[in-house]
Amino acid sequence: MPFPLILGAESARRLAVSCQHLAGPQPGGDLEGLRQVLRTLRCLQLDPVNVVARSHLLVLWSRVGDYDPADLDMLLWEERWLFEYWAHAASIVLTEDYPIHQAMMLGYPAGRSGFGRRARDWLEANGGLRQHVLDRLREAGPLPAQAFDDCVTVPWESSGWTHGRNVERMVDFLWLQGQLMVAGREGRRRRWDLAERWLPEWAGSEPLPQEEAVSRAAEHALRALGVARATDIERHFTRDRYPGLAEVLERLERSGRVLPAQVAGGTERWYVHRDVIGLLERDWEPRTTLLSPFDNLICDRERTERLWGFTFRTEMYVPKDKRQYGHYILPILHGERLIGRLVPRLDRRRGLLEIEGVFPEAETPADEVTAEAVGRAVTELGAFVGAREIFYGDKVAEPWRTALQAVGVTG
Repeated sequence: MPFPLILGAESARRLAVSCQHLAGPQPGGDLEGLRQVLRTLRCLQLDPVNVVARSHLLVLWSRVGDYDPADLDMLLWEERWLFEYWAHAASIVLTEDYPIHQAMMLGYPAGRSGFGRRARDWLEANGGLRQHVLDRLREAGPLPAQAFDDCVTVPWESSGWTHGRNVERMVDFLWLQGQLMVAGREGRRRRWDLAERWLPEWAGSEPLPQEEAVSRAAEHALRALGVARATDIERHFTRDRYPGLAEVLERLERSGRVLPAQVAGGTERWYVHRDVIGLLERDWEPRTTLLSPFDNLICDRERTERLWGFTFRTEMYVPKDKRQYGHYILPILHGERLIGRLVPRLDRRRGLLEIEGVFPEAETPADEVTAEAVGRAVTELGAFVGAREIFYGDKVAEPWRTALQAVGVTG
């Protein structure tokens, strides 16, 4: 049967960008603006890299502009409107989605993989350490992992960095099982508490039937993506936790909640959620901004390449002499296109945001209007991270250098 929706590549990209709050009216940087964005994204990936700012802070900045990160802390630690859990990676997620995440909690560690079996055996062998962690928290309240004794029976063995980190492994496993929750942070150090004590009373605590959990997660993912194939949904939000997705999408399609779509004349079946259809009819209001390497728009590298023709890889773990661009790369979003890469580095002591290089895509027009739009985005980033000056390095070609330098000082 013919597809109800037929989208050109440009329309598909515009819908994806609009659904991510990266085009159209910009949400405010107040608490309500943050809530508006978070209700759509459903998760912010946590990553320890802090070359310019932590990834989850950059993701919000790209959408709302300047804001106070203390407001995000308020939503996390005071209101408990958010909590930390595993989505497509370690993430900040919405507490109202707790029933969705319970599906993973109640079954962890699941599967027949070597890791799953090893984790189950290790947990069974170390009931004493498990009980010690729970008892200490019950008695003393929120504690860092360093406050627990390493009373392990069978040490955790690994070829990676977790080898011998028995307490950290137990705490992480109890977190993934939903028995512990992150109750606060001191820098990168997490403080842990019992989930039964930390979880607010209003949060749903009754497990959802599997089909309902998958259906809710799939709808959240599709509304955030704008337009997506089944495989894109599978890799978004609660990545790889969509059992029976084909049947769920079929049911949502029959009910009219999602519509099948054809994109750019291809034969693949894409989907659009009915809640975002109206965005296709709105006047296009593009913006120019910089994206975290782990931004929700581009976290699925294969979809990014398919929909935008933009091949993006981080180079943080690539030897310096083999890097194509630089250590820390921010993609440049200009309207609905990903037009290049920018390599920044923040010297916090000197208050200097150094742009080591700007690398436009081959088809990006080398005009001053585009360069000035990117320059304004850099200036806004500098203001957000507290830079007093912006310096452009020798890997910025003309006419980009002149146009960028024209707006390159924050004060």
